[in-house]
Amino acid sequence: MSTHEPKSRSAGGVFRTKSIEQSIQDTEEPDHALTRSLSALDLMVFGVGVIIGTGIFVLTGAAAKDQAGPATALAFVAAGIVCALAALCYAEFASTVPVAGSAYTFSYASIGELPAWIIGWDLVLEFALGTAVVAVGWSGYVRSLMDNAGWHLPDTLAGPSVAEGFGFDLLAFLLVLVLTGILVLGTKLSARFTAIVVAIKVTVVLMVIIAGAFLIDSKNYDPFLPPSRPSTGGSGLDAPLVQIMFGYEPTDFGVQGIFTAAAVVFFAFIGFDVVATTAEETRNPQRDMPRGILGSLAICTVLYVAVTIVVTGMQKYTQLSVDAPLADAFKAVGYPWFAGAISLGAAVGLTTVCMILLLGQTRVFFAMSRDGLLPRFFSKTHPQFATPYRSTILLGVIIAIIAGFTSIEELAELVNIGTLFAFVVVAIGVIVLRRTRPDLHRAFRTPWVPVVPILSVAASLWLMLNLPAETWVRFGGWMILGFIVYFLYGRAHSRMSSTTKL
Repeated sequence: MSTHEPKSRSAGGVFRTKSIEQSIQDTEEPDHALTRSLSALDLMVFGVGVIIGTGIFVLTGAAAKDQAGPATALAFVAAGIVCALAALCYAEFASTVPVAGSAYTFSYASIGELPAWIIGWDLVLEFALGTAVVAVGWSGYVRSLMDNAGWHLPDTLAGPSVAEGFGFDLLAFLLVLVLTGILVLGTKLSARFTAIVVAIKVTVVLMVIIAGAFLIDSKNYDPFLPPSRPSTGGSGLDAPLVQIMFGYEPTDFGVQGIFTAAAVVFFAFIGFDVVATTAEETRNPQRDMPRGILGSLAICTVLYVAVTIVVTGMQKYTQLSVDAPLADAFKAVGYPWFAGAISLGAAVGLTTVCMILLLGQTRVFFAMSRDGLLPRFFSKTHPQFATPYRSTILLGVIIAIIAGFTSIEELAELVNIGTLFAFVVVAIGVIVLRRTRPDLHRAFRTPWVPVVPILSVAASLWLMLNLPAETWVRFGGWMILGFIVYFLYGRAHSRMSSTTKL
């Protein structure tokens, strides 16, 4: 790395950048530093833990039945390639700028303070809603397992989607609070807990793949690529933005159906970017961050493709259920007890998804607070556990309340658009930093720059355009609120403003 410390670009405006050297120096600040305790294996466990959730048990059926048939396996490959393009960009940044905050920190170092704030604001929403939605989903699986065992929660404690009138989801609320406590006690403890849960989850997935492989009927693969037909999309604000803007109407099945399905199953991959938020807590980030990000993505892609091949081989794609395709496929071939194992695997798996999303949010919030864009009070670390306990407790309690009182399934797509927006910003940041700081030592270099980042931007924007217009409206509202908070508080309190004139 260069021995000199460059001055910030655009020092007097909202596009002032924070140098890599200054970002790294801030990680050594007393009372605001995190402990480096994670290995490449820990990072891969985190990645697999957050990526594999209900998507592997649910999205396969919906995509196969409605968009691509057995060729949904190719849709998972296509979606995996889109994620790999973004992952290559994340890997370069995370190894070059081993600082908490992921896309927020990367943007601050390359594009400027306002873009960094916007992406940070975006990630706070993404991780908060993601954690709450997953907690509510986990609660549903656990209630189902409890019902099977003869234990029943009162409707008033089962959540607003179940109760008539007042409803509070006690299980979702308690899950978030317990995971908050684990995160406060230390990242390494969180990694050990995650490793145990991920081992159980992957075992269930492998069991399903192996058992299902013996129940495949090759006739169900004919045709592997069903003939194309017009897509039955929504209308008005429910329609994809690309349809409203350009009149483009996606088709189902056929070759185009593979890419239509890819836009659906892409969301099963969301989460690998959370690995980048732990860069500051990794023992050897230059070596281990690329391994953790790319390794977890590769493992999950293989598992997704295998599950898809099994489920479409066990049952004809036209007969697959949308809500529980794997469980119902096993029932259809005479093995109903597998449904219970799959529900158990999903419930256990969602525990780690929830915790790692919460971990990612607290690290982004911590980084923004340390930079002064949010109150510095929240970036103080615990004297014993060296975790950002104040921000973790604050966010954990807020998200627990949201999960308890709100049925927010309709907001889940905000998580998707937030992730894709982060992908776009990180890819652009790689190109910018290559031009502005060619002297930096990069332990991992994204290949074929600027081609790979440009492809990543194009692919991410295409998937964003396929989201409903209503999602864009909500996302735009949150961004407008972010601009207001930045100009009323963040810009004046930024630590960069202490050395520059505003």
